[in-house]
This record gives sequence, C-alpha cells and structure tokens, in this order.
Amino acid sequence: MNSWDKSDTIYGFGEDRLNDMRMGDNDLDLMRRLYQGGPEHRKYLRQIFVSMDITAPLYWWKEFDTYKVGTVANSCSTMHKIHAKEFEIGDFSCEHLLSTEENQVPGEAIAYTTLECIVTTLNLYRNLYLETKNKKYWWQMIQLLPSSYNQRRTVTLTYENAVNIIHQRGHHKLDEWRFFVEELKNLPYLEAIMEETNE
Repeated sequence: MNSWDKSDTIYGFGEDRLNDMRMGDNDLDLMRRLYQGGPEHRKYLRQIFVSMDITAPLYWWKEFDTYKVGTVANSCSTMHKIHAKEFEIGDFSCEHLLSTEENQVPGEAIAYTTLECIVTTLNLYRNLYLETKNKKYWWQMIQLLPSSYNQRRTVTLTYENAVNIIHQRGHHKLDEWRFFVEELKNLPYLEAIMEETNE
C-alpha cells in the first residue's frame, strides 16, 4: 500500500534496545484492517515467526501435524533416545486415567494400574537393551510405547498458523488443545490484531 512513511512502531525504546518494540496505532490499525480482509490480505501474518518448545503427548502431536504448512518441528528422536532415561509415570499424560484412589466401581480403576505395568515393562526392556544392545529389546520399547508418552519438540510457526489454530481448536475436546490455544493468545499483539475494527 506504499504506506511505509505512516509506520509509527517504535523499536529499541527500553533497556533492551535490540528487542524492545511498541506497536504504533497506525501499524496496528493497518494490521487489523488487513486481517479483517481475510487470508488473501493478511499475508503479513505469514512473515511473523514464532519459535517455542512444546511438551505434549504423542496423541496431541498427531493432530498438530495437520498444521504442517509453514511450520517446522524438531524433536528429541524417540528412535535414538527412547532408552536414554528410565521411564517414569511423569513422562506420560495420565491425569484423566481412573485410579483406585477415586473410589470407582470395582474394576473401573484398571487404567492407571495398566499404565504402571507398562512403565515397569518398558524399564525392564530398557535395562535389557542397555545390557545387551540387542535390538529385539529396543523393539519392545518402541512398539509398547503408549500415545500418552510426552515428547518435547521445538516448533517454528507463523502468526497465520497461530490464528488458524485458535479458530479451529479453541473448543477442542482435548484439554491440551484448549491450553495451547490460550498460550497462543498470549503472543504479542495477536489478540489486538484479531479484534474487530469499527469499520
């Protein structure tokens, strides 16, 4: 729009002169209007990059992978690092598993106990693999690993990806998605950009 001369965003005003930035009213107004114009006008969102570390269960990562366009994720390799540390219950998302402490109907609390058995079994095969380096024990870990296993990935995405995730996953049945959406809303100026204009 040849409007560079109207830009009123201020950079380097605080102690951290390299990274401090205050969005100007003109720039924010333009960003809102372009946002309201739809994806074909808000191309600038694809040029605002975000990098973050996310720890989430494998069942969440399967759904996150639908946002592959314009995103990059680099994880600790399960194939190479599955045996690097002993498995613990804390390595799994299991807050909704029924346990005996909740006075459930008899037999209903088998889920948490089952996970405890899987963790014990994974550690058995981990120890055998560390002792022998026999790949058959490694296979036991890989194929028994539940989808509730938490994996950490460093993710790069754009504000456009963030907007799409907020619109598409804000009311998802998984707690992890609703939590992630709330985190994305904390990105600088994102909610202000998404606000309705008076026009």
